[in-house]
Amino acid sequence: MQFNVQRFGFGLAATLILASGSAFAKQEWKFQINVNAGDDEYRIAQEWAKSVGEKTNGEITVEVLPTGTIVGNNETLDAVGAGIIQGHITDPGYFSGKNPAFAVYGNMVGAWSGPAPFLDYMRNAGGEAGYNRLVEPYNVHLIRAGAVGAESLISKRKIETLDDLKGLKVRAPEGMVSNIFKLVGAAPVNLPTSEVYTGLEKGVIDAADYTVFSTNYQQGYHKYAPFAVYPGFHSMPMKDISVNKALWDDLSPKQQKILEDSVDAFTEQLVTDLQKKDEEQVALARQKGDVTLTSLPEDEVKKFRQSARDEWSRWRDRSPQAKEAVDSIQGYLQDKGML
Repeated sequence: MQFNVQRFGFGLAATLILASGSAFAKQEWKFQINVNAGDDEYRIAQEWAKSVGEKTNGEITVEVLPTGTIVGNNETLDAVGAGIIQGHITDPGYFSGKNPAFAVYGNMVGAWSGPAPFLDYMRNAGGEAGYNRLVEPYNVHLIRAGAVGAESLISKRKIETLDDLKGLKVRAPEGMVSNIFKLVGAAPVNLPTSEVYTGLEKGVIDAADYTVFSTNYQQGYHKYAPFAVYPGFHSMPMKDISVNKALWDDLSPKQQKILEDSVDAFTEQLVTDLQKKDEEQVALARQKGDVTLTSLPEDEVKKFRQSARDEWSRWRDRSPQAKEAVDSIQGYLQDKGML
């Protein structure tokens, strides 16, 4: 992918000067996140950015930009590698067109019951090392993997069984998520996060696979999609918090450790804050009666998981890196008695 660097106002030369200078030279980084400015994730990411400046005594300052500010969500990997932005906070599924392994790491649909086992796999069972083997050829380094919790499916009609998904136009990211929705009879539509609200309003989509219940509710999506599956059954995406590899390699070990620890704290805050907010917003929605909440019976969830496992097998054959990722994740799940 080619970028017009001047268009974005960020010179590659400036980035390279930073990368080749002293590890203690002051660095000013721009990170783009794949959510809207009003989302809780954006607020928490801004708090993380502030903490980086404080913990490094101003040696590294981070500005977090909302979705689409500099490039599209599916372009941030190339933009980080090229130095157009210095880092991103995103869902790896956006890059599944580059390598199917991004979809496997980003959201192996049906695999994870929540953030804790996923983060344990990434931190302690080789997930982050495998992911860095995938991204470092793009001149990008994963600082740490993050997560936000199981997503809620919002819809214009009630969903109580998988049959209710048939024919439903569901906003979903490209790749594995879209394919699994197809397998259960839905009609996935790829829309950027910034267009979910207008997509529901104009009837471009009937439902949306987009983040947790509280964010959907606070953004007012229930005005056009007054039904929600809660707790979510389908999706627990990864948050990729990565930086330009040349910049990372130029940092001191102390600075690298500060960044890793800061992202661990960021992820913990994401998970706990959004879970608490979910509980508050679900209670409010029930009190106001403006959202009808449903949940899928366990036998329906098992049917969905089986469709997902069939799709895992297909993705396993799509690239060596995808095979490595699927085998690694399934091995972890089997070892933990989760399959």
